[in-house]
Amino acid sequence: MQLSGKSALLTGATGGLGRAIAVEMAGRGVRLTLSARSPEALAEMASELPGSGHTTAPADLSQAGAATKLATDAGDFDILVANAGVRGAGDLTDYSDEDIERAIRVNLDSPVRMARAVIERMVERGSGHMVFIASLAGKAASPRSALYNSTKFGLRGFAMGLRADLAPAGVGVSLVSPGFVREAGMFADSGAKPPPGLGTTTPDRVADAVVKAIEGNKLEIAVAPLQQRFGSHLALAMPGVGLRMQSGGFARRAAEDATGGEQKQ
Repeated sequence: MQLSGKSALLTGATGGLGRAIAVEMAGRGVRLTLSARSPEALAEMASELPGSGHTTAPADLSQAGAATKLATDAGDFDILVANAGVRGAGDLTDYSDEDIERAIRVNLDSPVRMARAVIERMVERGSGHMVFIASLAGKAASPRSALYNSTKFGLRGFAMGLRADLAPAGVGVSLVSPGFVREAGMFADSGAKPPPGLGTTTPDRVADAVVKAIEGNKLEIAVAPLQQRFGSHLALAMPGVGLRMQSGGFARRAAEDATGGEQKQ
């Protein structure tokens, strides 16, 4: 799909990844509907993006019914980029029922419901693309991340199954799976350092992967240094080995540092 002249709904627009994705897509001629919780932040962001015609659609995707309403009210757009997410990291016993519901609703339930809301329109015109921002945590389990792992494993499986369903209709579905991201996300928020020797990526590289996924109709793009990508593939092929690698030493200490205090957003 060529991006120039297309329209897109982007969730989680005001976060570090969302801003980078918005700038990249707007710079390529996409008219964006930006969604996040803060109307003020969205309005300011829309006014600063390249191009014109950008609109805002404030929504709290942790609320029941919000995802379907957002996707329906946003109109007949060409591209869905489901980027909104919450961390869900820490010991499971630290979370209330409401916390668990929020993580599952934002990270997994909302992308599913938004996809369902737009499928019919995309299939009818025989074009469209959905991008789900997943994570290497959807391939490799890690300490103090059982809740987050569950949502990202689920999102990855959903997107792959949906792609198989929609490919005959000319509708694309892609996953973009970052590893450790500097300047955004868990490690940036906490100030903790990622495990040594594994490297990091940037929001701009994630944004570039979103564009490549849409233009090339890619199934999945992992955005991480080689060592992280290799480790995640190993964990998929040999889960026991992957768990042993993730559950001790530097990996566990890094997870504890990054989730040690406030866990929830």
